[in-house]
Amino acid sequence: MSELVTRKPRSAEPHSRRASVGVHVGKVKVGGGAPIVVQSMTNTDTEDPVSTARQIAELARAGSELVRITVNTPAAAAAVPRIAERLAMMGVDVPIIGDFHYNGHQLLEREPACAAVLAKYRINPGNVGFGKKHESQFASIIEKALRHDKPVRIGANWGSLDQSMVTALMDENARRAEPWDAAHVAREALLRSALDSATRAEELGLPRERIILSCKVSGVQELIAVYRDLAVRCDYALHLGLTEAGMGSKGITASAAALAVLLQEGIGDTIRISLTPEPGASRSGEVIVAQELLQTMGLRAFSPLVTACPGCGRTTSEFFQELAQTVQAHVREQMPLWRVKYDGVENLTLAVMGCIVNGPGESKHANIGISLPGNGEAPAAPVFIDGEKTMTLRGENIASEFIGILDDYVARKYAARAS
Repeated sequence: MSELVTRKPRSAEPHSRRASVGVHVGKVKVGGGAPIVVQSMTNTDTEDPVSTARQIAELARAGSELVRITVNTPAAAAAVPRIAERLAMMGVDVPIIGDFHYNGHQLLEREPACAAVLAKYRINPGNVGFGKKHESQFASIIEKALRHDKPVRIGANWGSLDQSMVTALMDENARRAEPWDAAHVAREALLRSALDSATRAEELGLPRERIILSCKVSGVQELIAVYRDLAVRCDYALHLGLTEAGMGSKGITASAAALAVLLQEGIGDTIRISLTPEPGASRSGEVIVAQELLQTMGLRAFSPLVTACPGCGRTTSEFFQELAQTVQAHVREQMPLWRVKYDGVENLTLAVMGCIVNGPGESKHANIGISLPGNGEAPAAPVFIDGEKTMTLRGENIASEFIGILDDYVARKYAARAS
């Protein structure tokens, strides 16, 4: 077994992330002190370049800074250059990652244009090859990465571990004076799969600044334990994600619970929220969750967020809820334009409050806030800008007037910093 690199535990302070080795994935830097990168993955058939390019563009416009696609057949590999061409015509410049299992060595060899276009290769050491074929097929993929100057993510997954390694570890564990429990053995198998593969990739000539590691599990506590161990035992850039997180609130809650702990400890350089989308729903929902997780933790800023009260018996009207939804939707719709036109607008803070109890106070803390009247309160909505009450809105057009105030503020406040 190869000797593992040890690094000091990272600080628990979220803003003092220990600088891991930096990896350039196309135009995006992962690790090395760079901001934590948001990524996602398509669920289209890669053999269809039209639908795949369309979904990549949708994810990129939502804020995904890297997009991974499945490359599983010769036709899918052949479609990759056409996907890249379509994206270029659409003005979308996002690095594309190729996700390979079982036959990646063959596809990269047969389709050199695919190998050249992709910004990174993702391989699973448990699915590269089995038995005697594992070494040659793993080496073949690393050779292609070297030939085309590409980084590689070595992504181990506890659902597809090399069973011979698991058996060997179980035998080794049985000989211990104090055997580990089954969960510890499983974690060690996952860690060794990733770390030994990374060591082998370096032995084959791939520099550590072209290696990203991940160890995916689907349990919150298991993920935290695995990545804490991984962070101590290596200094590679790390990709975080709870695999098979699930659908809706369950997937969001589980992913946030696991990743927030690790990010707070300074572990992780790029993240994906692996949500099962509702039938027919946009794939970009997972991008928004990833952004909001990083932004609410104070690690990055992507878009103005709306502070809104939950409502209570003082606020039986749904108007403040509708206004909060309208404001948030307007911000998300405008951000693609604002991001290009106004520097720093992502740091804007907004508040939509429902009654007099906390409304004025929260509104004063935001750049722009509105305190709507609760039950029995005067039918007036004071607006606060940068902590000062500037006007009071009344009548049927409060929503459109408040949106107008927001747009005017953005144009005035950030115009001097426009790029």
